[in-house]
Amino acid sequence: MTAQDLPMPHRPRLWLPLPLLVVFLGLPALIELLLIAGDLGWLPLRGVRSLAYQNGAFWAGLLDNWRPNYAAQPWLMFLTYSFLHAGFGHLVGNMVALVVLMQLVARRLTAWSFTAVYLISAIGGGLGFALLGQAVNPMVGASGALFGIAGAWKWIDWQRVASGPARAWMILRDIALLSLLNLVIWVTEGGALAWEAHLGGFLAGLAAMAVLDRRAGPGPRGG
Repeated sequence: MTAQDLPMPHRPRLWLPLPLLVVFLGLPALIELLLIAGDLGWLPLRGVRSLAYQNGAFWAGLLDNWRPNYAAQPWLMFLTYSFLHAGFGHLVGNMVALVVLMQLVARRLTAWSFTAVYLISAIGGGLGFALLGQAVNPMVGASGALFGIAGAWKWIDWQRVASGPARAWMILRDIALLSLLNLVIWVTEGGALAWEAHLGGFLAGLAAMAVLDRRAGPGPRGG
C-alpha cells in the first residue's frame, strides 16, 4: 500500500458552517452597525435604535399587562432581543465570546444542533429575566444564548469524567467560576447586568445538550 492509498486522517472541525456564522455573527453586527450609523446621523435612520428596542428588545412587562406594539411581540421578543445590542462595545464583547464558544463545541454539535441550543438558550435567557428580574427597562444582547452555549460545552466537558466525587467537584468548580465571572462583570458594569438571563440561558443550554446527548446515544458523536 502506497502513501496515496492511505486514508487521510480525520481533521477535527474547528468551525461551524458559514451560514451559522452569517446568522449568529454577521446579523447582530450588521444590525448594530446600522443602529450606530443612525445614532451618528450617517444614514437617514435617526431614532432607529429607539424604534428597534421598542419592537425587538425583551420587555418583561409584555408578559404582564403591557400593551404590545404588534400581536406577536410578546412571543418574538424571546428571540429578537438576542440580535440587538446596547452599543459597539457590547456587540464586540459578545461576538468575541461567541467565536471562542463556537470553537469549543464545533466538534460535538452539528449545524442544526448548534442552532437548536442557541435559540433554546436565548428563550431560556428571556424566561430567566422575566421570572427573576425586577427591572422595567428592556433587555438586549446575546449573552443569554452565549451562556447557553457555555452550558452545552460544560455538559460535554463533564461527561468526560466518570460519575462520582471527581465529576461533582468539577461541576461545583465550574459553577463557582461562572458565578465569579458574573460578579466581576456586574461590578465593572455598575450593576447593569442581566444575570437572570445568564442563569436562564445556561440552564437551558445545559438541558438542551443533555437531551441531544441522550438522543444521540452512546459512542462518539460529531457533525
